[in-house]
Amino acid sequence: MLATRLRPFTTTIFSEMSELALATGSLNLGQGFPDTDGPAEMVRVATEAMAAGRNQYPPSQGVPELVNAVVAHQASWYGLSVAPEDEVLVTTGATEAIAASFLALCEPGDEVVMFEPSYDSYAACAAMAGATPRLVRLHPPDWSFDPDALAAAFGPRTRLALLNSPHNPTGKVFTRAELTQIAELCCAHDVLAVTDEVYEHLVFDGTHVPLATLPGMAERTLSISSGGKTFSFTGWKVGWVTGPARLVAAVRAAKQFLTYTSGAPFQLAIAHGLAATPDVIARFGLDLKAKRDLFCDGLVKLGFTVYRPAATYFATTDIASIAPGLQAYEFCRALPQRCGVVAIPSSVFYGGGATTRSATMGLPAGQTLVRWAFCKRDEVLKDALARLASWA
Repeated sequence: MLATRLRPFTTTIFSEMSELALATGSLNLGQGFPDTDGPAEMVRVATEAMAAGRNQYPPSQGVPELVNAVVAHQASWYGLSVAPEDEVLVTTGATEAIAASFLALCEPGDEVVMFEPSYDSYAACAAMAGATPRLVRLHPPDWSFDPDALAAAFGPRTRLALLNSPHNPTGKVFTRAELTQIAELCCAHDVLAVTDEVYEHLVFDGTHVPLATLPGMAERTLSISSGGKTFSFTGWKVGWVTGPARLVAAVRAAKQFLTYTSGAPFQLAIAHGLAATPDVIARFGLDLKAKRDLFCDGLVKLGFTVYRPAATYFATTDIASIAPGLQAYEFCRALPQRCGVVAIPSSVFYGGGATTRSATMGLPAGQTLVRWAFCKRDEVLKDALARLASWA
């Protein structure tokens, strides 16, 4: 009964692997959620808001406290001037903001330039809008892209360029030089940009530069972020989109028929978190960097080829050296029974007929890559490493 355009997206690898983790009692390093809650102070703000009766529909734009907090955040962190009246929209997580942007701005047959590997919801959002992804490959070990390939992806049907930086699943932070090329192509082809910046405060190496800060981009960019990843409250699903009023109005027109609005108490709590001082917010990234180093160092000792991420919750490994002949999906399906650990095969983040070959196995790109979530307690990461030692 499912519409043809959605048939490739009947289930997600995250649901499949999380169910496998539950069925086998495995440690879940697949889905990207922390195993501890964020600041107790933010929980207190949410519960006090519930007790005070802030439980009915908030304004569709978002509660004023969060709208104003987003405005202040964009100004203080990036020097971006955003009007609270019509240039901010609160959404049910960043995923809804991306979906609403595609639905609002794309006509059937339009093309969207995006990088692969890419988060799986992007292709689904494009399909719902009737748009076609134009994929540009990121190449390990530094996840660079071919400038000529990027230029070739832009054409007469290009409507949007979707940029995810810091990038999931690779952990790449796009450099200013790379962003400049993207910006120049958007301006030259009169293309709009949508940016997914949910890991903006979880950068370990390098600096996050919003695309909207580059010349010519503020007037054509929708910047999307959320509080779930930064503050370790992924289940609250509070995101936002900022940008020119005409673009935000279009997204709002689509969003009002999706969720209309999002939970008011959680919005108030995220507003409280965004108001924290820069040193407080920086600590979230510093704590996660220590987890990255613990886990990545352990994987290297076990013989994995590790592509150490510059940001995000995730590390990518090439399993060819420790599991010769196995593709990533086969490895991840076997891993829970053999080691009691769950991970995600990075092959699910590729599409469009990969042609680049692995130097080790001669397989299509991504077929020997595995993504691991290290946003877990140290004892869980150490336990996972001990279990993975039994693979051989």
